[in-house]
Amino acid sequence: MKTLLRNPGVQTFLSWLLWLHLIITLKSRRWVHDNLACVEPVLSDGKPAVALFWHGAIPLCLGLAPVWWRRDKVRCMVSPSADGEFIAQALSRAGFPAIRTSSAKKGDTTKARQAVAAIREAINWVNDGGVLIVTPDGPRGPAEVIAPGSLQIARKTGAPIYLMGLAVSPAIVLDTWDKVTFAWPFGRGATAWDGPFYVPADAGEAQIAALIEDLSARLTATTKRAEALVGRR
Repeated sequence: MKTLLRNPGVQTFLSWLLWLHLIITLKSRRWVHDNLACVEPVLSDGKPAVALFWHGAIPLCLGLAPVWWRRDKVRCMVSPSADGEFIAQALSRAGFPAIRTSSAKKGDTTKARQAVAAIREAINWVNDGGVLIVTPDGPRGPAEVIAPGSLQIARKTGAPIYLMGLAVSPAIVLDTWDKVTFAWPFGRGATAWDGPFYVPADAGEAQIAALIEDLSARLTATTKRAEALVGRR
């Protein structure tokens, strides 16, 4: 299966399928946006930001697009893995080009260098006034636990963190590590927002760990708020 996913033709085909699903999910329902006012300074004043939503909501993520289309500088962090390739292609077609990064396994120096280079690119992007969208529990999990990378970017840039919950109804939730969710057409959709949150420039490991626990819980709560808006438990 992994070999098949590395085939460029297969990746292109899957990217078009995902793009089509993203567009149908966006266009076939009326979306409501809860607490959108919290992110208004980023939208109206062009300020930089780091925005987070859980990995399992990637097939729903264009529900966020009408909000971020108001900005001209938005990019997404996407894994360089095989499945990350077609996700990146689909998001690029939707107007959100990718920065490709992933967490490196212990001892994998090549991936470690790639991860460092991608983090540096992301920091430069945010420092230049851009918005960076991250699924902070991807690409391998654990589910709904923020990895340190996005917080380190916020710490080094001073940019605020915003949390984005996504939900649709009716929905198909697959039995995967991240409970990836697909939408049936013509239902309801909601996004919920929380923030801004800041990572102090002098934050040490203990403070980062505490922020990971706090913001992970808050992002899950924000997602559940979106689920309540569409009538999902």
